[in-house]
Amino acid sequence: MDYAAERYFANTFIKKDRRERILFELTTPSRRYEGISRFCHGAEDLLDPAGILMQGEDLDRRPEFIRFVRQHGGNCTVLSPILSADGQTMPLEDALGAAFTGLDAFVIIGNSFAVVFGEPMKGGRGKFLLSEQ
Repeated sequence: MDYAAERYFANTFIKKDRRERILFELTTPSRRYEGISRFCHGAEDLLDPAGILMQGEDLDRRPEFIRFVRQHGGNCTVLSPILSADGQTMPLEDALGAAFTGLDAFVIIGNSFAVVFGEPMKGGRGKFLLSEQ
């Protein structure tokens, strides 16, 4: 695997003190599942607040998010503990569709942005739109 998307994501959107560990986990096959699973419940602890453009359980229903998706088409790389989705490259709308229906964490990495979905829980599902500032 190339891991360019993982490097971009870690170096751009992860807090500096967590980058090395996350990057190691995402690029080491035996640790990848653990690295992606960190976003199930702990995304807020890992993400650099400077890169968070929008967040919330209702993110996908917000007009600003829908507008962002329309303006940022193109292919994205998906990171997911679900093996059939992990490492796949697909259009942003398809990746979002898979994330909405999935029951695990999803990280969607685009050209200058990322979308992170936590694992669905009783209180809701954390969702983050990250963008280079």
